[in-house]
Amino acid sequence: MNQHNEQVLGRGGWVGMLVVCLLATFAAATGRDMVDMDFDWRFSRGDFPAAHDPRFDDTQWREVQLPHDWSIEGPFGPEYASGTGYAPGGVGWYRRKFDLAASEAGRLVSIEFDGVYCNAQVWINGHLVGGRPYGYSSFHLDLTPHIRWGRPNLLAVRVDHSKVADSRWYTGSGIYRHVRLRITDPLHIAPWGVYVTTPDISDAKATVRVETMVVNADSESRVFTLRRR
Repeated sequence: MNQHNEQVLGRGGWVGMLVVCLLATFAAATGRDMVDMDFDWRFSRGDFPAAHDPRFDDTQWREVQLPHDWSIEGPFGPEYASGTGYAPGGVGWYRRKFDLAASEAGRLVSIEFDGVYCNAQVWINGHLVGGRPYGYSSFHLDLTPHIRWGRPNLLAVRVDHSKVADSRWYTGSGIYRHVRLRITDPLHIAPWGVYVTTPDISDAKATVRVETMVVNADSESRVFTLRRR
């Protein structure tokens, strides 16, 4: 038997819902698209103060695919840390161009990094949008305000692993995990916004609790429905 819970969510708001099995229906929503961003990157070791600028010439940089680790390429030496395998660190830059259709304008665009080691800074079209110093945690950044719909976009990532003696094991350097674009409707389920727990368990049955955070980034209130099946 289907049950539903209709909600009205104001601009900039969010709401958490507890249901047994969740199906969210958003009026006039286009859903969520995930775009693989592991390919077609250009990379160079070294620091380049202007590399965040879309006009910067990276034609002499290497083409790489992610995940990518520049430390494993060496050269290894005794001047580096024994805990990380005597592998070099330093600074490296990644750049990638991509297009988004003009017909998609009005949607939200975020970049998701599963892991960058370490001290990552991220620019889109010359605008610094954030980063993450810690190398083992995933993170996401909103690119929407600076996206050029129907025109080329330039994503630039600076990685600073200058302090190589920062671990008791090999860490590598660079964007060493997967990357993707997340494109959603302004009314959407928040990133990592679904939580499943089992508060009551016995030999005969178990209670499954699903908590979902819904975000409205639209300029006006939106109607949505959470349905239980």
